[in-house]
Amino acid sequence: MQYRQLGRSGLRVSTITLGTMGFGGEGWAKPVGSIDVDGARRQIDLARAAGVNLFDTADVYSAGRSEEILGKALGVDRDDVLIATKVRMPMGDGPNDAGLSRHHIIRGAEDSLRRLGTDHIDLYQVHEWDGQTPLDETLGALDDLVRSGKVRYVGASNYAGWQLVKALWTAEREHLPRFVSQQIYYSLQSRDAESELVPVSIDQGLGILVWSPLAGGLLTGKYRRGQDAPEGTRRFEGWNEPPVNDEDRLYNTIDVLVEIAESHGVSAAQVSLAYTIAKPAVTSVIVGARTEQQLADNLAAADLELTADELARLDAVSVEPLRYPHWHQANTAADRLGPADTALLGPHLG
Repeated sequence: MQYRQLGRSGLRVSTITLGTMGFGGEGWAKPVGSIDVDGARRQIDLARAAGVNLFDTADVYSAGRSEEILGKALGVDRDDVLIATKVRMPMGDGPNDAGLSRHHIIRGAEDSLRRLGTDHIDLYQVHEWDGQTPLDETLGALDDLVRSGKVRYVGASNYAGWQLVKALWTAEREHLPRFVSQQIYYSLQSRDAESELVPVSIDQGLGILVWSPLAGGLLTGKYRRGQDAPEGTRRFEGWNEPPVNDEDRLYNTIDVLVEIAESHGVSAAQVSLAYTIAKPAVTSVIVGARTEQQLADNLAAADLELTADELARLDAVSVEPLRYPHWHQANTAADRLGPADTALLGPHLG
């Protein structure tokens, strides 16, 4: 297992993070898994034995049950690992039970600390954009939590590029905590994060934590062209995230994934994870599994190194068309590109 610096912070995190959306598995999260405390302990033991030191959850996962199970399963070992959780989504029916107001953030942090059974959150992430709350209010509330010692670092999740830059600028202007990372969807199934979010991370020194690097199971090799979703999988049970906008490209990508996996004697899931771990600015990929066998397979991706040719083949089969202004910049500005630009445009230049 490798450990990478999380953005501009001094924190080192494993290249694989254990995701806990399947802990509890209640309500909308049921298709992801229904792992109880004993099952969580076994998954945590497997992950830690492989070198994982970061565990990701959110208050909204199973209405707080995921946090409770994670806290109980870690027990006295809590201070030997890092915990990341999130705030923003609805946690009740009241008008102030969602969003990124000072009221909801402070209350959300206190509730998460109680459920986790800890006195601090290592990485507290705003789960989604809130366009109705001033950024200085949101960042000010996070500043209070950092100054009190209840939060160590702050990050964002699911922000657009302009929203992220605005937040970073506001933090600098107001001398408030700066996001050290962003948690985003990024995989071979959909590489649209490369248009803005990856370049922003490179330019601004943010770490990237990747959620659903296997595209909700689509990149495991279980889904093949012309076949129905296998019984027992998320898609079979009605899970539709992330959306599939180009089935031909998806199945062409899966074909190459399976071919490369067979040449290494590993699973397609391992190849997909190793590919994403190798991408610029990616700090860690978040994996969650219904079974310990699935988790053990995913953890093995930390030791899989793909060749430059294999990475290039996967790049080529999954490439997405450049959007404006990127295609125009590739045609007319190639003489003055920086590192953040070439992360996206480099493969498209002649």
